Amino acid sequence: MATHGFTPEELARYERQMVLPEIGIEGQARLHEAAVLIVGAGGLGSPAALYLSATGIGRLGLVDFDRVDISNLQRQVLYTNRDIGQPKLIAAKKRLTAHNPHVKIDLHEEKLVAENVRRIFSCYDLVLDGTDNFATRYLVNDTCVMMGIPNIHGSVYRFEGQVSVFALTGDRRSTRSNSRSPRPPLNGPCYRCLYPEPPSPGSVPSCAEGGVLGILPGIIGLIQATEAIKLLLSQGDCLAGRLLVFDALRMKFRELKITRNPECPACGDKPVMTEPADMAGPCPFPGQEHEMNQPPIRELEVTQVKEKLEGDDPPLVLDVREHEELAICKLDLVQHIPLGELEARFAELPDDREIIVYCRMGGRSAMATQFLQSQGYENVYNMTGGILAWSAEIDPTMAQY
Repeated sequence: MATHGFTPEELARYERQMVLPEIGIEGQARLHEAAVLIVGAGGLGSPAALYLSATGIGRLGLVDFDRVDISNLQRQVLYTNRDIGQPKLIAAKKRLTAHNPHVKIDLHEEKLVAENVRRIFSCYDLVLDGTDNFATRYLVNDTCVMMGIPNIHGSVYRFEGQVSVFALTGDRRSTRSNSRSPRPPLNGPCYRCLYPEPPSPGSVPSCAEGGVLGILPGIIGLIQATEAIKLLLSQGDCLAGRLLVFDALRMKFRELKITRNPECPACGDKPVMTEPADMAGPCPFPGQEHEMNQPPIRELEVTQVKEKLEGDDPPLVLDVREHEELAICKLDLVQHIPLGELEARFAELPDDREIIVYCRMGGRSAMATQFLQSQGYENVYNMTGGILAWSAEIDPTMAQY
């Protein structure tokens, strides 16, 4: 029997899946010759990388430029306490190599942008999208469509996760020269067919703001890894044209059909996107989409805020986080209006008093500050860095999340 260059140790390692008739030694050789890129070595990328490596993918690429933080450990199972403070990719490679030294690990420790995305993607057969922001998600989608590379999408929020395969369209096929992995002629829709434009700020909080059940990214990341293996082996029915939605609270899966939009600017009949492009800056606050030339946001560092709060005429402090976040930590004597309710409730705020707005990290509060400025509030400031900066610089005893 041909061994396809596998060592006795490798044959023993993979024997439980090579006995599957859908895989066999030929299929294992396909996996060994495959190259898979994971964008984001976080909650989704961690389980996907662990299991793709264990399965015997020959080459695994990781894109990330973050460092391990203690808040990651609740869901990012690649890392341990000993890795806190280290670059994620260094810690990830150490863990993956220890588990399976036969897999080549490529590290791309850089932010994925239009300038480098083609160079990075050109070396891989498949892309797993484990990103947590819309700008990168759209960049991944558009580039995969242009280059003919299947994009295995996953996302999580609170107790719900979604997975789909945004596959090749028409004849746009990847031509990685050293790849013998199959290229099935799939004609599924792309991410823009499902979500043509990113949502308005504040309408979809990030996982850092809205929270996520720690085990949920593991479930979704493993479904992404499963789809990758099926595509590489040309086995089973992939999720192209289908969005799989998982509700962890009710332990239910449901499936939604997605159809390709012939008018889609990325994968439509007459696509207008021919080169990757970085998404423009933040979208305007809901209701302000058409207002231009907004004044710059006034900001104060946490040390400046502390001085004002200790002064004779302290400002009003506005917390725009969600209700659940207040139970973890908050500043004293604040007024609370969640960002999503601010447009309807801003009249509750006095217009003749200095207002300082804060959230967890400063993003939501910046949008709230800009909105209030647009409504005529002249003495409103954003607290730079949010309550995390306050905890780091002013009150280290304050709980962080």
